[in-house]
Amino acid sequence: MLNLLRELKDLRKKGVLGMNRRNISYIGRYNERRLYPLVDNKLTSKRLAIEAGVSVPALLGVVASQHGIATTELALREQSGFCLKPAKGSGGKGIMVIRRGAEGGYLRSNGQVISSEELRRHMSNILAGLFSLGGAPDQVLVEALLECDPSLTGYSHEGVPDLRLIVFQGVPVMAMMRLACAASHGKANLHQGAVGVGISIADGRAVLAVQKDAPIKRHPDTGMDLRALQVPRWQEMLELGCNCADMTGLGYLGVDLVLDKHLGPALLELNARPGLSIQIANGAGLLPRLREVEALRNPARLSVAERIAFAQDHF
Repeated sequence: MLNLLRELKDLRKKGVLGMNRRNISYIGRYNERRLYPLVDNKLTSKRLAIEAGVSVPALLGVVASQHGIATTELALREQSGFCLKPAKGSGGKGIMVIRRGAEGGYLRSNGQVISSEELRRHMSNILAGLFSLGGAPDQVLVEALLECDPSLTGYSHEGVPDLRLIVFQGVPVMAMMRLACAASHGKANLHQGAVGVGISIADGRAVLAVQKDAPIKRHPDTGMDLRALQVPRWQEMLELGCNCADMTGLGYLGVDLVLDKHLGPALLELNARPGLSIQIANGAGLLPRLREVEALRNPARLSVAERIAFAQDHF
């Protein structure tokens, strides 16, 4: 009991944000429920981003019904690679990255061969709601593959690294790079074993790296020194995060960005209920940062440049 009390006291001292407080004091207070559909459906988010001039991976097609699966699969045989996503999915569930093999077959990101029948079955499962929030019937998004920017090569195994930004009242307050590895099966999902690297809002440099909540110094598969990681085009990434928050109207938002070889900074996904493991990757709590933004009274009156300048001065 004494050890538990000490741990709780230590968490409070670090200002760690817990799930209940996140839900009540921040998500419930700053996110209007009517705006949730803008981010809970990836197709809606993509259309909103395109209208706002935000860069996103190209949409190759949408499968809305079971009878559209066979036609879509035939059309995809002309593509060198693509990504299948459930429109209403969360936590990376149901996402399948496909490339064409030397003999024309389908290959998953880990090199595993997948048949046409398995591909069609996966699309059918997405439509049935197997991966969607609440098991609701869904749609399949078919997107162009992203290519890792050369400057980040070696920091991720198989998958493209992405950046999670927590944006509060339009101000970026905490950042984390998520790096895929063999343990996470090529997915940048911390709960599946991916590496999380806390990133300084001030300059885009790594502050700490963790895997399964334990500190590490090098990528477990590539051997890259994670302490040397610095996110390229950092100011652009912060600006994009702020613009994404502005276009949704949500006050507490998780913004997932990528740095693509051809697109540059691009939006991957939006999340109205972002997880809390970003605090572990940064070795710091969210609460002190959120309170500093709340002390501004009305951050919305500030320009994107002013909000970023405030964040870089304080975080």
